[in-house]
Amino acid sequence: MSTASPIAAIRLAPVAPADRDRLAALAVAPDQAGFVASNAASLEEADEDPDARPRALWLSDGPGSAERLVGFLMYEAPSGDTEARIYRLMIDRAEQGRGLGKAALQAVLGEIRALAHIQEISICYDPGNAAARHMYGQAGFVEEGLDEDGEMIARLLWPKI
Repeated sequence: MSTASPIAAIRLAPVAPADRDRLAALAVAPDQAGFVASNAASLEEADEDPDARPRALWLSDGPGSAERLVGFLMYEAPSGDTEARIYRLMIDRAEQGRGLGKAALQAVLGEIRALAHIQEISICYDPGNAAARHMYGQAGFVEEGLDEDGEMIARLLWPKI
């Protein structure tokens, strides 16, 4: 299943084997390197975690333009749980500053909201990552405090109809 974002032409897609090397080559800006694990490490983690849902982020600049790989995210939404956890979200350094992180976040929130058993979404991030704090706050996430690793926990709740 893929999800298109209304904010930008971002499409989430399950990671295809042919895209793994290209995803591993994506990287955040050097000053952000400590904020997120490498995509290669994340893909290895996904191989070991049956609940992980890795997604490639594809961008189209308009009708007729070819899609290009611009980022990666990963979340889990175990079937026996009411909480989904987003634990990776990155946009390649060459694509940053264009609102693609926000578009990717909206796309994954749409994908997760479509799961009937999920009632809340949590995310953890480095409290020094001002851009992440701002983006998640704008999306409605409420900070709850630091976890045992010193990362900020933020949660998004919504009523089910």
